[in-house]
Amino acid sequence: MALSPSREAFITCALTGAGDTTGRSDKVPVTPAEIAESGIEAARAGAAILHVHVRDPETGAPARDPALYREVVGRVRDSGVDVVLNLTAGMGGDLTLGPADRPLPPSPEGTDMAGAEERLAHVAELLPEICTLDCGTMNFGEGDYIMTNTPAMLAAMAKRVQALGVRPEIEVFDTGHLVLAKWLAGQGLIDEPAMVQLCMGIPWGAPDDIGTLMSMVNNLPEGWTFSAFSLGRNQLPYVALALLAGGNIRVGLEDNLWLDRGVLATNADLVARAVGVAENMGVQVLGPEAVREKLALRKP
Repeated sequence: MALSPSREAFITCALTGAGDTTGRSDKVPVTPAEIAESGIEAARAGAAILHVHVRDPETGAPARDPALYREVVGRVRDSGVDVVLNLTAGMGGDLTLGPADRPLPPSPEGTDMAGAEERLAHVAELLPEICTLDCGTMNFGEGDYIMTNTPAMLAAMAKRVQALGVRPEIEVFDTGHLVLAKWLAGQGLIDEPAMVQLCMGIPWGAPDDIGTLMSMVNNLPEGWTFSAFSLGRNQLPYVALALLAGGNIRVGLEDNLWLDRGVLATNADLVARAVGVAENMGVQVLGPEAVREKLALRKP
């Protein structure tokens, strides 16, 4: 378990996510204008990549309406701020079963299952440099919700993303997801250089202890680039841990609402703190142009 610390790294800022966080912090952006402005501020603070979800502007609930993505992307691109855009493609794989004594039919509340083309409609229209590929199925929370991504669905999505010339960010929530990612690469559906996000500490996925993180890092194929993050109070410590493990950084309000005890964060606050941690460790924080070169991204 030898550490190989990063000497240079990029920062991804996950701006809003799909979780029920808007009632816990007024800093979480909801409308397309708020999401775009929060992303622009995060980019100015040092984020090279913005990971973008959208929400229903009226309710704050997670959404996948291409029109909402269109407005966010348009506002960011028109701002003159250079940043790499990474649009989620995770929405549309949400399955909420009925109660334990009658799981079928699925509950209409929380269930949103869509085909590969529909899940990627905003990606095909807007052609971001990166989009996510949630590489597996797992339980979320203590209820009946399941994040659902079958091998056949992932293969279809990976093939479509590849044809669009968009780089997939492979979201790995557990060890078996990494096995599935390797299988997709072996099918020729993921081009090099592959990019992985190690999503740690999410119930009921891989715990965020150092041993589990390093076991996953040590099982990454040679040449794959990775970032790693954890949730809540462990998000900021994971900035240093990801760098010590040889990876890159992810912070943002999707995963953590707090800057310090009792102090709610903005996305820019979290990015600025991550920049400070990296620089104090002697790590050069990469900008968007260096990231485009490192990851062989298509030009926006």
